[in-house]
Amino acid sequence: MTARAFNISAVPGKGSPGATSQRFQGREVRVTGLNKGLQKIEVALKWDPSPTGEPPNDLDIVAGTYRAADPYGEPAYLVHFDSRSPDGTINLNRDSRTGQGLGTDESMTLELERLSSEYSRVVVGIAIQQRSGRKTFGDVPNTSVRILDGYTELMKSDFTGVPAATAATVAVFARDDTGEWGMQSAIRGFDAGPEDFARLMGKDYS
Repeated sequence: MTARAFNISAVPGKGSPGATSQRFQGREVRVTGLNKGLQKIEVALKWDPSPTGEPPNDLDIVAGTYRAADPYGEPAYLVHFDSRSPDGTINLNRDSRTGQGLGTDESMTLELERLSSEYSRVVVGIAIQQRSGRKTFGDVPNTSVRILDGYTELMKSDFTGVPAATAATVAVFARDDTGEWGMQSAIRGFDAGPEDFARLMGKDYS
């Protein structure tokens, strides 16, 4: 597994061998009801650092944006620690490679109301970097993610439902026929490195 690997140019086309992965767990843990009328969203992630002398715990928020013409195809672009959206509507505001410090370790802002009508779907997930061997959510203590609409908490998860996963989707944002954005909390575990996860996170697993 490649350390901190999110290379949009590596995302394969439809039907290519890289478009599927035997490492996908295919285990949906929770899907909540739809929250509608969303405009500006914050995703906040925190976790505990590894014990002294052990390799650091490094988790990343990643968002994939999908075109209305192909909402379950390849992402139009990815936003993560090394890439922002072309129009500045989705931004990673804070990036941690260790989980050290108080409060939120990573945060991402999604200005959904500013997204072009070309895009109809955004999937947000969390990936654990795998530099020094396989790490799962069960190996990283006190991991939690919150999704906020202003001061309103839309969802919160501690990943206890996917302890064996190395990555997980946490939310799907979709635009309806009226142009209004809604969100479903959809926590699904993957046994994949960051690059594979980026290819797979937006597929239709219903």
